[in-house]
Amino acid sequence: MSTEETDPAAVARSQAQAMYAQDRTCQSLGITLEDVGVGRARMRMRITKEMVNGHGIAHGGYVFLLADAAFAYACNTYGPVTVAHGAQVTFLRPASVDDELVAEAVERSRYGRSGVYDVTVRRPTGEIVAEFRGQSVMVSGQPTG
Repeated sequence: MSTEETDPAAVARSQAQAMYAQDRTCQSLGITLEDVGVGRARMRMRITKEMVNGHGIAHGGYVFLLADAAFAYACNTYGPVTVAHGAQVTFLRPASVDDELVAEAVERSRYGRSGVYDVTVRRPTGEIVAEFRGQSVMVSGQPTG
């Protein structure tokens, strides 16, 4: 077994690269994967005019989608296929056309085949737009760590 196969950071990067290559949703919406590590991920998205609702602010579904994407990449850094079991979001501030949003996901707890992840969505200035908590469940493979 090579060092890359046993190095957790290398596994995390490899998993993220493989996921992103197949992630048509993120690719088509311009969501980029900026950073990934064991149990964490950072993604970025610019709000376009197609993403605003009738009030002229970013549709909450797009903000949720960005947070959910960061959550997905963070919880899949171990190797086995892991999906959302549940998630909640709290919208704190509206976002507008041309706002750039950054979602940072961090693992809070892993237990058996489940995990809990928090994601903060902010502007690059640090102003928080939304807080998201996701619960994951592993659907294939064996728990690690």
